[in-house]
Amino acid sequence: MILSLNILFAFIMDLFGGDPPSLPHPIRWMGHAIARWEPSFRSRDANLTRAGLTFTVVMVGGAWCLSFMLLQAAQAFSPLCGAVIEILMVYFCLATRSLYDAAQAVGKALRSNDLASARCRVAMIVGRETNRLDAEGVRRAAVETVAENLVDGIVAPLFYAVIGGGPLAMAYKMVNTLDSMIGYKNERYRDFGKAAARLDDLANWLPARLTVPLVALAAAFLNGRWRSAFALAWRDGQKHTSPNAGLSEAAFAGVLAVRLGGPNRYHGVMVAKPWIGSAFGPVRAGDITRACDLMLLTAVLALLVLWGLPQMAICFDLL
Repeated sequence: MILSLNILFAFIMDLFGGDPPSLPHPIRWMGHAIARWEPSFRSRDANLTRAGLTFTVVMVGGAWCLSFMLLQAAQAFSPLCGAVIEILMVYFCLATRSLYDAAQAVGKALRSNDLASARCRVAMIVGRETNRLDAEGVRRAAVETVAENLVDGIVAPLFYAVIGGGPLAMAYKMVNTLDSMIGYKNERYRDFGKAAARLDDLANWLPARLTVPLVALAAAFLNGRWRSAFALAWRDGQKHTSPNAGLSEAAFAGVLAVRLGGPNRYHGVMVAKPWIGSAFGPVRAGDITRACDLMLLTAVLALLVLWGLPQMAICFDLL
């Protein structure tokens, strides 16, 4: 019950407080650690695939071990201190409010007809080039990142926190951070980053598939298009280059009745990605807000399903 309350408090803190920039953030520390130790692991083994695998195992295992030892030490000092540390661990792994605020900032700039500012703001949350995007392209990028990050920023951290508490949630975020930094298919990381990319795909496989019915349930409350969430996730979910991100993106496209995906420019190269929801029209003004509403309700439902239902089962067993 204590663990479950820690997760609840962490979710509420993130939902209403977000990530204050003044606080030190463990995810940034993970990024610094990855950048610091990557050259060392590269130089130790001529086989880059094997070196990348070793690097990934050490970094993920290290994140779990350090988090576990910190939590054990805090709990040994006092149960309250242990609870605070675990709440903070889970809190730092969630990104509900920061994702909402980042997307809404893009929408606000577009409503003010400040396309240059909107491009700058959306560039902070997407990997594609944004300096040539028109207003619809900016809106589409914002909606896509809300849909994709719903999985690795909310549902998956909750999933792993429920299973293994703060340490497992922190280990998951290391997996996620490794993928975002070295999980590329370019010349530098094709071999070295292969293990990180595969592990990220594996870690997100089940959470991504749990997200689709949660999005559909949220749609049933918001606009009734829950069938479209399932239908499009089934039809277009595997068109994405990621085996997981396309599922939530397709579910959002079905609920909002918009066309997502399509060609985008990355690092100076135009990548011809397939359209998701090709039968629908472009992303409209107001769809960023609708996507944020859908994300928020899905996040709450994820908490109720992943955290709340097990607590109800425990209570019934006690009765």
